[in-house]
Amino acid sequence: MKKIAVLTSGGDAPGMNAAIRAVTRGALYHKMSVYGIGRGFEGLINGDFHELEMSSVSDSMQRGGTWLKTARSDRFMTPEGFQRALDMLETFEIEGLVIIGGDGSFRGGLELSKAGIKVVALPGTIDNDLSYTNYSIGFDTAVNTVLYAIGNIRDTSSSHERGTVIEVMGRHSGALALYAGLTGGAEIIVIPEETVDINKICKTLIQGKNRGKQHNIVICAEGAAITSSALKDTIVERTGLDMRLVILGHIQRGGSPTARDRMLASRMGYKAAELFLEEDKICKAVGIQGEQIVACDLEEAIGVKRTYDKSIIELAEIIS
Repeated sequence: MKKIAVLTSGGDAPGMNAAIRAVTRGALYHKMSVYGIGRGFEGLINGDFHELEMSSVSDSMQRGGTWLKTARSDRFMTPEGFQRALDMLETFEIEGLVIIGGDGSFRGGLELSKAGIKVVALPGTIDNDLSYTNYSIGFDTAVNTVLYAIGNIRDTSSSHERGTVIEVMGRHSGALALYAGLTGGAEIIVIPEETVDINKICKTLIQGKNRGKQHNIVICAEGAAITSSALKDTIVERTGLDMRLVILGHIQRGGSPTARDRMLASRMGYKAAELFLEEDKICKAVGIQGEQIVACDLEEAIGVKRTYDKSIIELAEIIS
């Protein structure tokens, strides 16, 4: 293996830059040339290739987002766009490709692998919705960003003796809502994986009010069966409580990555570079299981059914 490339695709996540840095310096350490591809699969189609050196990734680990930029590409999903992407890899003599992103990015990588490209995928998404790995790059930072917001919102909610429904991101996964809700002391956590029991929610809030509770925090994942707006309106209608709605939005994707995300991204990025030293066909997804960085078949990784730990929501209900 003499020449590899790295790209970031889909939604950005804190820690992507640390992963790019580790891939680059790991590959250079093993005497491989490295190219950065700007703007994901769209940049791959357009030939947005830039050779990277040690200095190219200096002073980048602490920065949020991705300095390679990212974009969604409808063209990559067409036969013409896909073939052009393959042609660009051949033109630049790229032998292996590292893809940092979420489920959609992994699927794009799998198709490239089927076309003969050696691919290693790293999980970079705040949604933490790839079940083959315990954690994805960016998740820990996003949880801490939501925690900071919960703390600020709780202060003003307490002052005005009212409750707040806070909508967090996660697409179809409730991981971000679950972890932030538990560690942020939320009274209610609503996630896509659980049936919404509006009677139970309202009963819990009324019981809290009866025992003297002066404010409430309700965390609602964006992919839940009920929208955060409808949830807030229903609570007000049924309980008479004063409630506000806060949608955190893309603030959850930004910010300097935590030490945990920097460590995870660095270990995964270097593992990706190491995998290209193998001579056999490579189609791998790098993840973490327990404290071990592992590599598994990419197609199998995509096929793992998404699950969540029910004990976490049970714990949240007990101690809220």
